[in-house]
Amino acid sequence: MYYPKRSIPLMISALVLSALWTATAAIAQTIERIDPPAWWVGLKEPTLELMIHGTQLDGVSVAVNAPGIRVIRSYLLENTHYLIADLEISPQAKAGQIDLMLQRNGATVAQVPYRLEDRGPHSSERQGFSSKDFIYLEVPDRFANGDVGNDSPKNASDHTNRGELFARHGGDFKGTMEHLDYLQHLGVTMLWMTPVLENAMPEASYHGYAITDHYKVDPHFGVNSDYRSLSQHAQKLGIGVIADMVPNHIGSNHFWMKDLPTHDWLSSNDPTFITNHAHSAIADPHAAEIDRERYISGWFVDSMPDLNTRRPELARYLIQNAVYWIEYADLSGLRIDTYSYSDKNFMSHYTQAILNEYPNLNIVGEEWRTQPSLVSYWQAGKVNTDGYVSHLPSLMDFPLMVAQNAVFGSEKNPHQALDNLYERLGEDFLYPNPLNLVVFADNHDTDRMFTQVHRRLARQKQNLVFLATTRGIPEIVYGDEVLLANDLLGNDGDRRKDFPGGWADDAVNAFTGKGLSSEQKDLQAFTQRLFTWRKTAKAVHTGHLTHYYPEHDVYVYFRQEGSQTVMVALNLSNHAQTLDLTRFSQNLKPHTQGVDVLTGKTTVLDRSLSIAGDGALVLDIN
Repeated sequence: MYYPKRSIPLMISALVLSALWTATAAIAQTIERIDPPAWWVGLKEPTLELMIHGTQLDGVSVAVNAPGIRVIRSYLLENTHYLIADLEISPQAKAGQIDLMLQRNGATVAQVPYRLEDRGPHSSERQGFSSKDFIYLEVPDRFANGDVGNDSPKNASDHTNRGELFARHGGDFKGTMEHLDYLQHLGVTMLWMTPVLENAMPEASYHGYAITDHYKVDPHFGVNSDYRSLSQHAQKLGIGVIADMVPNHIGSNHFWMKDLPTHDWLSSNDPTFITNHAHSAIADPHAAEIDRERYISGWFVDSMPDLNTRRPELARYLIQNAVYWIEYADLSGLRIDTYSYSDKNFMSHYTQAILNEYPNLNIVGEEWRTQPSLVSYWQAGKVNTDGYVSHLPSLMDFPLMVAQNAVFGSEKNPHQALDNLYERLGEDFLYPNPLNLVVFADNHDTDRMFTQVHRRLARQKQNLVFLATTRGIPEIVYGDEVLLANDLLGNDGDRRKDFPGGWADDAVNAFTGKGLSSEQKDLQAFTQRLFTWRKTAKAVHTGHLTHYYPEHDVYVYFRQEGSQTVMVALNLSNHAQTLDLTRFSQNLKPHTQGVDVLTGKTTVLDRSLSIAGDGALVLDIN
């Protein structure tokens, strides 16, 4: 058993509880856990839902005798192994231990110690990620192994074997923490890790999306306090941590699956009832209700039971879980997996409740569709014809990802792809806030950027330039900066290969440069230079985007804010091009020169400008 910040008990075992309680009945040995395991005073939402799981709870109610705390109600769920206690925590409540008195027939049969904690300074004012940031996506199992002692935790369901694509490879929190300086040097300001909560699944558990305990980090990564330490250390280096949350489903080995709280805790109790993936049915005015319902209620896969978030106790459980980890791990944002697969009214309430506690936090949702009309439906501020009101601030820009990969992945005649990219950005009128979209060329579920550009260094550089300078929040996947590629197209295990140098016996070490090819070193330095510049380039953070219709396979656009203008030119042809600068006078006047961000050289802006074949030009004009 371990204790995170200020001795908050993270797992409550029957053995420990029986030692702590003053009890006179057999009930003292039947409580298995209380979720959440601790809470904070000073939150805006005064109500705390406790879920007490055990046996012999029939006829039991909960009482509290502590200043500023009262029990609103306590009741058993359909499965009487679950006792719900709703507490009201007033602004006058103080941090410290309180006793939950379990009573039967008016007599106290047990006292359970429970902790209330003070929040960190300015917790409610925490600043989330924004277009000023550069996000680095990491699969923690595949980044760096800092502690071989947790490679095979006791009673682990899955095994560790780097020779198997879908097995655990050993990466952990300590490994990431040891290399945060590398990320800082690269220009990273936000670290998005795929889910870190326990995944006690028998195979392919490394990815994290089949959670089996919402209040315990996966023991392959460390313990809960290691997660908090990682976040705190990252912040000292100017890097925030974004948690990947999964409210839509759980893993089939979740403790709920052994003892479901209610018959309708899941959207369906049939593992063969798989979602139809009909994303458009949610907003489609002509969609049949049976299709909408199957999209929401069907399981994502048969090993990931779909949660019925229409159950009020479950909805509150998931909201509290998000708040818990934001407070405990001092997070800078959330990424929500399979966002649109959950009940949309719940997701509106979920995001609204979190942002009510943290108005400046950012939350990005995954809606993997290629049409802006479908993605924009979910962004806060969108006026939808069906009346649906979303509170989700940000989304992953999958439509732009597809368009840009068609451009930089084109092997010949990129005219049509450039036209499509131009038009896709032109559809920004559909989004309430396009600046708050996350832009990316790859993620943990796609082929690697270098694979998609057919292993061409020049195209990789152009892709990175586009991400760094277009509107939105740029994100890359670990190893993109050293040309990691997958050889097996469409294979998730190969897409998520190990970062070179993350293991002690690696022959190539990207952290130190040992064994890297000249191309890898070149791109690593290029990425560092580009995104370090971006940290202070306000024009690409929030500046207005003006783009020009592509001509002769060259795409030119500008970002402008205040006295700063940034000009970007991407030449998709394999021969040098000369640009007539009079065409861009709207953005260039009265400037006569700019600094090439990628070379540091001053460029005179006279009547024409030359750009190399397969070249990228970024001019900072002040």
